[in-house]
Amino acid sequence: MPIRCLIVDDQKSFLDAARSVLEVGGFDVVGVATTAAEAFRLAAELEPNVALVDIDLAEESGLDLAAALAARAPGVKLVLISTHGEEDFEELIEASPAIGFLPKTELSGRALRAMVEGAGAA
Repeated sequence: MPIRCLIVDDQKSFLDAARSVLEVGGFDVVGVATTAAEAFRLAAELEPNVALVDIDLAEESGLDLAAALAARAPGVKLVLISTHGEEDFEELIEASPAIGFLPKTELSGRALRAMVEGAGAA
């Protein structure tokens, strides 16, 4: 059974690319969101197993969104993503409810699957 994934990012071009990469990698991308409000709505409606959340969401904080999603949808595994390196946010990532971090340039079905499976079955 494919892992159901929600992608949250404020850049449409990245959403399209990430959807393609993950679908080729065997994920079922059930939704994409560009704002926290959309992410909350889609997480409730679509019940994804995994949510990729950009740390920097235009006017919003992806870290705050991840914390709120963890409270509202506790069964969703959260993975933080960014164009910045992990070292830029290391302490914040560790303090977050996310199971891990992936740089956008390293996003692949294989990398995400390894992270999700390392954190327990989806």
